Amino acid sequence: MADLFDTATAPKAEGPRPLADRLRPTSLAQVIGQAHVLGPEGPLGAMLAAGSLSSLILWGPPGVGKTTIARLLADATDRSFVQISAIFTGVPELRKVFDAAKLRRQNGQGTLLFVDEIHRFNKAQQDGFLPHMEDGTILLVGATTENPSFELNAALLSRAQVIVLERLSLADLERLMQRAEMDLARSLPLTGAAREALMDMADGDGRALLNLIEQVAAWRLDHAIDRDQLASRLMRRAAKYDKSGEEHYNLISALHKSVRGSDPDAALYWFARMLEGGEDPRFLARRLTRMAVEDIGLAEPQAQGVCLEAWNSYERLGSPEGELALANAVVYLALAPKSNAVYAAYKAARAAARDTGSLMPPKHILNAPTRMMKDIGYGSGYSYDHDAEDGFSGQDYFPEGMKRPVFYLPPERGFERELKKRVEYFAKLRAKRQGG
Repeated sequence: MADLFDTATAPKAEGPRPLADRLRPTSLAQVIGQAHVLGPEGPLGAMLAAGSLSSLILWGPPGVGKTTIARLLADATDRSFVQISAIFTGVPELRKVFDAAKLRRQNGQGTLLFVDEIHRFNKAQQDGFLPHMEDGTILLVGATTENPSFELNAALLSRAQVIVLERLSLADLERLMQRAEMDLARSLPLTGAAREALMDMADGDGRALLNLIEQVAAWRLDHAIDRDQLASRLMRRAAKYDKSGEEHYNLISALHKSVRGSDPDAALYWFARMLEGGEDPRFLARRLTRMAVEDIGLAEPQAQGVCLEAWNSYERLGSPEGELALANAVVYLALAPKSNAVYAAYKAARAAARDTGSLMPPKHILNAPTRMMKDIGYGSGYSYDHDAEDGFSGQDYFPEGMKRPVFYLPPERGFERELKKRVEYFAKLRAKRQGG
């Protein structure tokens, strides 16, 4: 009986722990890749040095240490660490969390409440945190992969500092791989190129890298395998891309600015990144046409037609052949002369139209289909431009009393060099005719 009792109460042997759990840092100094926020000059480093930690929103991609940092901040500030997920937590569970935090506070113990995926809470749930943050019941640390300015309430953001965490660099991933090899007590059976390929597969995600390392370590190979052999054994991790979220807007911005900056290689790269992420090629065709209109304009009048033809080709060919037509348009736009002169002129004209929207056109350019309209001066004094020797009358077409503005200022680039000459030619003629 005594033997049975001893067996039942003896501590159970700990089960196997995943590599990512075994390598979880036990101090902030061990965290890899976030020195810009944890270092002495970083926001978290400065807060801890001053002994004054505020509520935080940790914003960054998956696998960069958001949960680990929150847990270590609780340790560093001697607070009880409580973790919840916005996906699985409702109002009743939140109420219990707040009640428990109030009880700890009465007993002299603070609470660091870590809320994973905090952007999943609706407005009312987010507002529910505010009184408990303000009276010191909790110190909130929220984690999100989405842009807080889009997903979180202004009231919550005003009470928390947003800390931006970065995806791990290749150097960071190499350090993490070396740390894993020390834990495994052996080097991974990979050539140098395969080692780099493994880090590429992780795509800046430390947790993903450790999971991949665990798979490789389980193979128990007696020789190093190369990049191709590794690729045949492992599936490449899908790149982070949300067609309706932050990454969508980041990548289309990168593509647009690369085209505007006349860099065909960078433009093709971001174009390819969006296609690899599953972006609809029709969306890209529309945005390329917009770039032609907005950033190239009359400096290269054919650019818009090139985009429309590429779009039409895609519709006729489909994927993947039609995407090459769009790639042609990307390179053409990147190398075309750039001008936003018409875009700027259009915006200026719209502003002037809003300011002077009640002014009538001058009577000499109004039609007079009735006798009464002729009698009151409609059409009187109009000069028919084709009757002029050079086909230009030089009349004023703006409302009477309105100072003539200048909206269109073509630059000395591409086809607009010729348009600039025409603008200046007609300006001289106009001054001569009106002066005469």
